[in-house]
Amino acid sequence: MRHRKKGRVLGRSPSHRKAMLRNMAASLILTEGDWEGEDNEPRVKGRIVTTLQKAKEVRGLVERCITIAKRSIPHQDQADGLKTDASVGSAEWRDWNQAIAPVVAARRRAATLLGDKQAVRILFDDIAPRFVDRDGGYTRVLRLAQPRLGDNGTQAILEFVGVRDRVSERAAAPSFDDQTEEEAEEIAVDESAEVDTATEDAVAVDEGAEEASAGDEQEAGEEKKEEKDEK
Repeated sequence: MRHRKKGRVLGRSPSHRKAMLRNMAASLILTEGDWEGEDNEPRVKGRIVTTLQKAKEVRGLVERCITIAKRSIPHQDQADGLKTDASVGSAEWRDWNQAIAPVVAARRRAATLLGDKQAVRILFDDIAPRFVDRDGGYTRVLRLAQPRLGDNGTQAILEFVGVRDRVSERAAAPSFDDQTEEEAEEIAVDESAEVDTATEDAVAVDEGAEEASAGDEQEAGEEKKEEKDEK
């Protein structure tokens, strides 16, 4: 039984699984760096392709790191406002040191989770300010239709939101505010003509039905009269 055991094993030992998820999270963050002109430049920034199970598992680690970095932004702004060239141990330096302490602790915590100093720098400088006004849900997992060659595993994309979001557009309702009086009169005349035509058609159908019923009654009366004459 697996009572109170969360997470996926992924066919690896605990240490191997932890190192793999850490490397995948750092790889996703590193794609947001400046890699132009280098041999290992990522094809698409802010995106990695992996199996569906790995993408779902590493997603929580990435979003936890972004939350840690985002919570340190107010402390960073306060420290920037108190930045001074005063000597170490002075009152001004103590105020700045007290303000910057939560930021240093957050960077050390992110470095422990990611294990890459460059990824931590990109996380705090580029990615976290982008999601200041967003409460969670910083990444998305998109299942791919083509399975992986070799083991036929289900592939998926793990990427940051806010760059390639789908925007649903609805057709705008027609506006009649800009119509002139002549156009409105023409539309009214056309509608009344359609109503009159429909009324005439209905009257014609009713008259035809009445004539048909009258003819049927006349034929039935003649048949009854012929039968009486024969008797």
